[in-house]
Amino acid sequence: MAEEKVRIDKWLWAARFFKTRSLAAKAVSGGHVHLNGSRVKPARPVQPGDRLVIRRGELEFTVIVLELSGKRGPAAVARTLYEETPESIATREAGREERRLIRSPASRPQGRPDKRDRRKIRKFLRKD
Repeated sequence: MAEEKVRIDKWLWAARFFKTRSLAAKAVSGGHVHLNGSRVKPARPVQPGDRLVIRRGELEFTVIVLELSGKRGPAAVARTLYEETPESIATREAGREERRLIRSPASRPQGRPDKRDRRKIRKFLRKD
């Protein structure tokens, strides 16, 4: 399980932050992954103790590398490869709560319009 050197894109894929290794490489090349505070290339090796900041869409993870693995395994094993910082967990939870409060339940449609509603819509659009 523990190896000498593992590429950062391979480690991100093995730790299940990205679905494919090519997506991980694109994220690293695009500046969405920072190793110890600086941008890196996908071939940069990772070592235990390194601090990674990973952005995936709106989510941002700050993790400490605990173990190295170049092979993708079960999710339970992948979680043992890193430890997320408490600050990262708190900010993600705050962001999740904020997004939940922004979405109001009244803004969701009730479903497909029924026959009467469709007639009203057609009349409104002057298609009838």
